[in-house]
Amino acid sequence: MTTLRHLPLIALTGLAACAQAPATSDSDPYEEANRKMHGFNKAVDHAIFGNVDGISPTADVVFTHVSNFSDNLSLPGKVVNSLLQGRPEPAIKNTFRFAINSTLGLAGIFDPAGNDFSLPETDTDFGETLHVWGAAEGDYIELPIKGPSTERDTIGLVVDYAIDPMGNALSSGMRTLKTTAYVGSKVGDRLRYDDTIDSLLYESADSYAQMKLLYLQARRHQLGTTAGSEDYDPYDDPYGQ
Repeated sequence: MTTLRHLPLIALTGLAACAQAPATSDSDPYEEANRKMHGFNKAVDHAIFGNVDGISPTADVVFTHVSNFSDNLSLPGKVVNSLLQGRPEPAIKNTFRFAINSTLGLAGIFDPAGNDFSLPETDTDFGETLHVWGAAEGDYIELPIKGPSTERDTIGLVVDYAIDPMGNALSSGMRTLKTTAYVGSKVGDRLRYDDTIDSLLYESADSYAQMKLLYLQARRHQLGTTAGSEDYDPYDDPYGQ
C-alpha cells in the first residue's frame, strides 16, 4: 500500500512527467492503446448495463444516500487538496460540511449541510492541485473502468489515494465499505444518466473521439473556474469522472 512517506516522491515524479507535455495538448500518442481500452470499457458497460433501462424512483433514493455517504467520506481529502492549492475558504467550508453531515446527516447518508446550511461540496482533487502548481495536462489516457483521464489526472488519482486522511485512518473493514459506497455511487450515476450515456457510447459515430472531447472540455472548464462553483460545466460527462 502507498503510504504518506511516498508522497514527495510521487508528487515530484508527477510534476516532472507532466511538465514534458504542453499545457493543453490535443495530441493523442496513445490513441491505439486508448481505443483498445475504450473497447474494453464499452464491453464491460454493455455486459453490466446493456439490459438495464434507467433507474426506478426507489433505487434512485437508495443510490442518492449511497452517493451522499461516499461523498462525505471524500471530503477530508478535498480539504487537504484545497490547502495544498492555497485555498483556505473551500477547505474551511468542506470541513464544516463534513462535521455537519457526519453528525446531523447520520455519517453522511443525508445532506443537511447542503439542504439546511447552504454548504454545498466544493469538489477538487490532486489533479487540480498539480494544475495550480503549474503542471501541464499531459496526453489523454483512457483508464480501465475509470474511463477518460490525462497523464496529470492519472498521477493525481494515485496521490489522492496516498494522502486521503480517511483512507489512512479507517479500519480495513471501513475502507472496504468506503470503496463499496464509491462504486455504488458511480453505478447510480450510470443508471441516472442512462439515456445520455447510451447515446454517447452506442449511437455516436465515434464514441471514443466523442468521449475524449467531452471529457477534456469539461475538465478544462472546471480547472478554469473555482472547483464546485456555479460555473461548473452542466454537461460534464458523469461516466468519465
